[in-house]
Amino acid sequence: MILLALLAVMLIGAVAAWFFAPWNPIAPRWIAVLTLSLESLLTWLLWLQAKATPDLAAAWFADLYLPWIPRFGIAFHLAMDGLSLLLVAMTVLLGFMAISASWTEIKHKPGCYYFNLLLCLAGTLGVFLAADLILFFFCWELMIIPMYFLISIWGHENRGYAALKFVIFTQAGSLLLLLAIVVFALLLHDQGGGAHAFDYFAWLDAELEPELEFWLMLGFLIPFCVKLPVMPFHTWLADAHTQAPTGASIILAGVMLKTGAYGLLRFVIPLFPQAAGEVAPLAMLLGACSVIYGATLAIAQTDLKRLIAYTSISHMGFILLGVFAWNLYALQGAVVTMLAHGVSAAALFMLAGALQQRLHTRELTEMGGLWTPLPKLAAFSLFFALAALGLPGLGNFIGEFLVLLGAFNVNRQVTAVTALALILAPVYAFNMIQKAFHGPQTQQFACADCSPREWLALGILALAAVWLGLGSQAILDLADFPLRLEMQYTFELAQR
Repeated sequence: MILLALLAVMLIGAVAAWFFAPWNPIAPRWIAVLTLSLESLLTWLLWLQAKATPDLAAAWFADLYLPWIPRFGIAFHLAMDGLSLLLVAMTVLLGFMAISASWTEIKHKPGCYYFNLLLCLAGTLGVFLAADLILFFFCWELMIIPMYFLISIWGHENRGYAALKFVIFTQAGSLLLLLAIVVFALLLHDQGGGAHAFDYFAWLDAELEPELEFWLMLGFLIPFCVKLPVMPFHTWLADAHTQAPTGASIILAGVMLKTGAYGLLRFVIPLFPQAAGEVAPLAMLLGACSVIYGATLAIAQTDLKRLIAYTSISHMGFILLGVFAWNLYALQGAVVTMLAHGVSAAALFMLAGALQQRLHTRELTEMGGLWTPLPKLAAFSLFFALAALGLPGLGNFIGEFLVLLGAFNVNRQVTAVTALALILAPVYAFNMIQKAFHGPQTQQFACADCSPREWLALGILALAAVWLGLGSQAILDLADFPLRLEMQYTFELAQR
């Protein structure tokens, strides 16, 4: 029942934040803090359960099955393995960071804001836990609509355009995903699996014709690539990040993008191994192009949030490359990159929001010389810029190294092209630091440095980045058995 509680607590917290707002405008943020605190406790209990589970059964150590619409083979089925646990923990952590970043920024309709923020987090948790494909799709949609409102109501100057573009891209992908889910379920029903037509574990045993498998695979692959996003489906991301409020940018970059990566790991290759193998060379090439393209565009940006957004596209390219390399090193690297990027990107967006709040600008050309008046924010910015470029000892380095190591055994040419990002990343990182914090001050800013709340939030993220770099074996151990099991099952399915 802990899995059910994870979703219920988040939904109840969202409703409570909206309900109590008319009586006390600061109540919603404290309700959000209490909600995430309870989620942290539940996640810790699940971690204890995972550690207490024998290794042979550790793939899925928590499972909840409740009838929902049995006539159509739809159930409320939640399940968790090590991969899901890691992503749930990251969602809870970055939920705290989003609340911290919104503490003084959000003054307009705070109850509605925290309602949408917690509802978005609830949908994301559902995506990571759902073992029924209709439930998965419901949660997939649940996280999109609140994000639209977060951007369109509390965003910046061009928020309407960015929110609409976000919805058009993601909803077009969602329609394709729903179509693929329904077709797959009808095929499974015809094969005699009507009682579990939408169950993920029943889908793993389905047998498909090669041509049909290919088209169904595309129905899953394209929506996940849109959400990741991968070039050429990336154009919504920079606008959404630039216009979103800081809290929404943290959730979008740190958590929601990872739902696309999760979909690739959980559904695309395990369910469609032969078809995925056919597109693997192209997917790896697109991953390499996204890495280089995102890094190159980041170098050219003068808008701080837009620069960080393009670095996310570059890092997501590493994940796509690792997933379709489909060996243990590459998959482990993809998982570590998902977590490490969530930490570093969330911190960078927090810093960008803090600077925008103080300076009322995101333009690097209007900054300069900020190290003297804002030394603490500058130091944190330098640390997380180093994390983003993959400094050894921090999480991003471990993830990218493992991805390149695994991909090198599959496609050396694509890996060599991807490795150029190791040159481009320091360029955009140090370019950002140089323009914002060094050189002469373009104008005099009278503003306070890092507050205790910001110091605590950024300090926690800094410790997380160091732990991912120096203690990543704990992450690898937790994700190892699920990844090995998926690889083994995919191999057996491909041999049929």
